[in-house]
Amino acid sequence: MRSDSLLPATWLAERLAIDPGRIEAMRRDGELIATREPGSTDWLYPSWQLENGAPLTGIQRITRAAREANIDASHLYIILNARRGLNGAGYVYELLRAGRDDEVVELVRAG
Repeated sequence: MRSDSLLPATWLAERLAIDPGRIEAMRRDGELIATREPGSTDWLYPSWQLENGAPLTGIQRITRAAREANIDASHLYIILNARRGLNGAGYVYELLRAGRDDEVVELVRAG
C-alpha cells in the first residue's frame, strides 16, 4: 500500500470538520473509500478521494459497483491505485478525479 497517501479517520474528521463517528458512517454508506493495513483494525482513507475538503462525487457510484461485484475494501483500494495501461499512464483513481466515473466503474466491475 502507498501509506503516504492514506489518512487516519481522526485526521480526516478534523480536516472535514465532522465527528469521527460520521467518518465511519460515511465509509459504511459508501461515501468514502477506506482500506486497512494487514493485521490492523484501523481504517485508512486515501487522500486522493477528497477535493476542496469533500469526497469526490463519484465515490458512491464506485463503492456501489464494488459491492455489487463482491469486491472488498482492500481490493477496491488496490484497483483504484493500480497503474493504467501497459505503459503506466497514471493511476486509475486519476480517472475518478477527472470525472470519468464510467471508466472507473467498468474497471471495478472487471475486478
